[in-house]
Amino acid sequence: MSTRQLGVFTPVFYDRDFEAMLDTVKEMGLDAIEPGTGNYAGNKHCNPDELLEDEAKLNSFKRALEDRGVIISALSCHGNPLHPDGSIAKAHDEVTRKAIGLAEKLGVDTITCFSGCPGASDTDKYPNWITCAWPDDYPAALKWQWEEKVIPYWREIAKFASDHGVTKIALEMHPGFVAYNPESLLRLREAVGNTIGANFDPSHLFWQGIDPIAALHKLGKAVYHVHAKDTKVDQYNATVNGVLDTKSLADIQNRSWIFRIVGYGHGLDFWKDFVSHLRKIGYDYVMSIEYEDALMSVKEGMQKTVNFLKEVLIREEPPQIWWA
Repeated sequence: MSTRQLGVFTPVFYDRDFEAMLDTVKEMGLDAIEPGTGNYAGNKHCNPDELLEDEAKLNSFKRALEDRGVIISALSCHGNPLHPDGSIAKAHDEVTRKAIGLAEKLGVDTITCFSGCPGASDTDKYPNWITCAWPDDYPAALKWQWEEKVIPYWREIAKFASDHGVTKIALEMHPGFVAYNPESLLRLREAVGNTIGANFDPSHLFWQGIDPIAALHKLGKAVYHVHAKDTKVDQYNATVNGVLDTKSLADIQNRSWIFRIVGYGHGLDFWKDFVSHLRKIGYDYVMSIEYEDALMSVKEGMQKTVNFLKEVLIREEPPQIWWA
């Protein structure tokens, strides 16, 4: 088993149309794309409404991929279908279902998304991400969220996905949503079933103080998709204010942490270890680059990222272990 393919989450290339994006992907030596189908990521390169309603457009979409030898690793529908504002929840749920329907048409078995976050009651206007055990209001609200909102919704979506040939719902562990670390992700997987797994993005774990390698060991076969993105914790700001930071992501001078391209938060040693541990747990699929580096141009940052990852990726099968 080996992690052989390198891909990209395509919003980084929203300055160009679908075919021009594919040409760029091919020129960079990438193997796969993870296009957004709506919600937070937008849908410039992959609009389910158009592709599901127009067979000619769908066939043209497929042909453009086939002509360049590029695959779709997953369809992204990152949103909050549990939002306490019913109109937002409905819109995000509709995109999720359309992404699943489109995945079926494209022969893609994986979607990437967030677990979402409800309010703390049916009267709330905004999501309520609960992260402490006291006062007692918090665990009571958390219990209500999981029993009344989170588990029922994802049980329904998991069945819908299974009915449409999507066997992997890869949830990105992201603070602000109910599944934000391995423990909460596995709680949802246990309640819903093995359709639920992880879109493993180490950048969101680094700033929580989680060791991504330990997290890989804990999740094992539950890792369904991987993002290649790094985080740099600013020792001067974080040692004063901690890592829970609500300042704008654009306030790079004052934040406790910022997103970086791979290699600019953690070096070759970490990323070689990360790729090796993906092999150990049996992950044999795409590493999808997500670009959110505020200190570097997209052109320079993407090229550096691709060069770096080509250095660490393991593409060939291992030898028979004759020395054991």
